[in-house]
Amino acid sequence: MPFPPDPALAPLAELARRARPLRVPAGTRLFEAGQPCPGFPIVDAGCVRVSLASPDGRQMELYRVEPGEVCVVSATCLFAHRVATAQGEARTETALRLVSPADFEAVCERDPLLRRYVMGLMAERLADLMALVEAVAFQRLDQRLAALLGARGPRLAATHQQLADELGTVREIVSRLLRRFERDGLVRLGRERIEVVDAAGLQRVCAGASVV
Repeated sequence: MPFPPDPALAPLAELARRARPLRVPAGTRLFEAGQPCPGFPIVDAGCVRVSLASPDGRQMELYRVEPGEVCVVSATCLFAHRVATAQGEARTETALRLVSPADFEAVCERDPLLRRYVMGLMAERLADLMALVEAVAFQRLDQRLAALLGARGPRLAATHQQLADELGTVREIVSRLLRRFERDGLVRLGRERIEVVDAAGLQRVCAGASVV
């Protein structure tokens, strides 16, 4: 089980026992914005991508849920009895256990330690989201793209559209920036593949050296 082996966190094991095991292929939509949350997901293997979608079909990735992490959208919806505010999709083949809303509420009401643990993980995720808001509001797109490439390198298996979705922009702008990065010797582009050639150069872009 992906949670910390702390005896004080035994209620998490109870949640897992109550959960329904699922294995879904990449691309499976697990919950939808504006719809009731189907339950609390415990990811055992793989990754769930949580994102916002605009009316014109563009997406912006908020965060990813991997083993041992909490989906803040699911937890918030279940605690507040509200519909989901974003959508969740399996980014890879994913094994997870889904705790029903009733079981999640029952265990959390019975054990304050579990509530504190889940709320603590939610607070960590909220800090990540605040950092994302700051980047979107105050950083240029070339800086954000350079930071993403630097964090995921030295080799990324990703399309330009996938990177655009993560950055909340359109593919054409990402493609233009990537071509300029390649022209400046920072990356090497291939089919659904990006190789970081000059990590220090990407760091300089992050620090404010414009390529636009």
